[in-house]
This record gives sequence, structure tokens and C-alpha cells, in this order.
Amino acid sequence: MTTLFYVDDSKDDLFYLDYICRRQQIDVDLFCFPTAEMALEALEMRAAEGKTSPELLVADLYMPLDSGIGLITRLRLDDRFKAMRLAICSGSDAAEDRARSLEAGADAYMEKPLDLAAIIHNL
Repeated sequence: MTTLFYVDDSKDDLFYLDYICRRQQIDVDLFCFPTAEMALEALEMRAAEGKTSPELLVADLYMPLDSGIGLITRLRLDDRFKAMRLAICSGSDAAEDRARSLEAGADAYMEKPLDLAAIIHNL
């Protein structure tokens, strides 16, 4: 089963993705986190327990304490997570947001609302 980490400070966006996952019965092990720090702690715990990293981590571009770009940058510097696919998501369609995200090491830039079925299909 595919494992996906989703990081977003918006409770509505976290709820929406979880709701879509259940409603569409998408075969994914979805973990939602309201902060980058909580997601990072969960990743480190998985690594310490010998579990594989998620196939994909999607982080919101704009979060108050640590942006998605900050999280992506941290993960790309950690050998344990270098191979993990990383994506930034945002309601912004600005070319500069997409460019900054990809320059920081994201594999993809996704616009909200996220299409979970398409994301899983493209893994």
C-alpha cells in the first residue's frame, strides 16, 4: 500500500484530503500533519523503527512556523530521506512559487485542491 504524508497548517485542507481518501476509497495509507515539525518527527520515528519512508510527502508552501520549502530543504539535506519523493502544494498558481519550490528540491508542485486519486496514480 502506498504511504503518503501530507503537511498543511489548514485544518480544512487536512480534513478535506482525509475525507476524499475515505469517500473515494483510495488505497493509500494517509498521514496528515498540521506542522512541518510533527511530520519530521514522524519521519525520524519511522526511520528509527526501520520502516520505509513514505512514497511521497506533500507540504503546503505557506505555513506560519516552517514553510513547505523549509521542510523540503531539510529533508533533501538528510541522507535518510534524499530518495523520498517530495512535493509542494499551494493555492497559488504563481510561476515564482513553482520555481522556488522546484529549486528547493521538490519533485513536483501541486495546486490545491489536491486530486488524491491522480497523485496516487502518478506515483
